[in-house]
Amino acid sequence: MKKRIMIVAATLLMLLTSTVFLTGCNTWKGLGEDVEKTGEAMQ
Repeated sequence: MKKRIMIVAATLLMLLTSTVFLTGCNTWKGLGEDVEKTGEAMQ
């Protein structure tokens, strides 16, 4: 039972994370720009 709860929780977390990530970018071009900015910030 605990394993099933963990799987459901992990799935919900991944869906929530991907939703926030994708809505923040809106387009593939926006995704590329976000990744580029993140890379620049890490340097």
